[in-house]
Amino acid sequence: MPLPADLPVVDHHCHLAPSGESVEAARRFASAGGTHLFLATQNYTAEPPTSLAGYQEQFATTVGLAERVEREAAVTCYSVLAPYPVDLLAQAKQLGAREAMELQFAALEHAGREVEEGRAVALGEVGRPHFPYPAELSEYVDAVFRHALEVARDAGCPAIVHCEELDAAGFQSLANLASSTLFPVQKLVKHYHRRPLPPTEYAGLVPSYLARRGILEEVLDRPAPWFLETDFLDDPRRPGAVLDLATIPRRVSTLLDRDPSSVERLRQPFVESVEAVYGFRPDPTRPGRK
Repeated sequence: MPLPADLPVVDHHCHLAPSGESVEAARRFASAGGTHLFLATQNYTAEPPTSLAGYQEQFATTVGLAERVEREAAVTCYSVLAPYPVDLLAQAKQLGAREAMELQFAALEHAGREVEEGRAVALGEVGRPHFPYPAELSEYVDAVFRHALEVARDAGCPAIVHCEELDAAGFQSLANLASSTLFPVQKLVKHYHRRPLPPTEYAGLVPSYLARRGILEEVLDRPAPWFLETDFLDDPRRPGAVLDLATIPRRVSTLLDRDPSSVERLRQPFVESVEAVYGFRPDPTRPGRK
């Protein structure tokens, strides 16, 4: 069935790249019924930046892609900017650990200014590598994560966390970190969350669920805030990874075909959650900036 005209259909976390499908992927999302994308920056070159100018160029590319998506695909697209936490590992080898940390600090501060000036809506991805890394880098990784929350706090925006899969103790640990930096835990979003926990175990953080098959039905009755995402990578070497950009509108369409009454519950992730975390309500009838 056609999706309701007054229902925004939001992919909370995806990537697009000039070397990939780019706007064509957004057109496919729109054709399936999608209306809003949160576009997270990524490295557009083989190696991560080794200078602030490199990150400034990367962020400008992301913002430019978001503008093209709105102009050419009629999809509202919000930019999410930050140096990728895994970058620190390669940068430490090239620049030294302290210099790499300082570069990440500077890039985070630039991302914060992008938010303050209205070109982005959140800092992300921030956090730590999702795999084991050298113990001697832990203090630098932790310092960058802490600084990311401080910058997001001062910019008044959400922070989108990249890290390993978390259990209840892991969510509580992130909540404690947020508290120690005076960052509002209700604006801390765990991206790429694959295995739903009982709602009481999130310690106030917001899960962004990977929209794998069956997840929507599993979490649909949960109260806001929570999100759905594809983490689409737009990598020609891995077509459709992590999930294709049209996945969420297709999941929604399948659900509504089976149960049209679930439309009101879909406003939880697509309207109430965005308003609770970001402070604005997505308008499904008008592409463009909020």
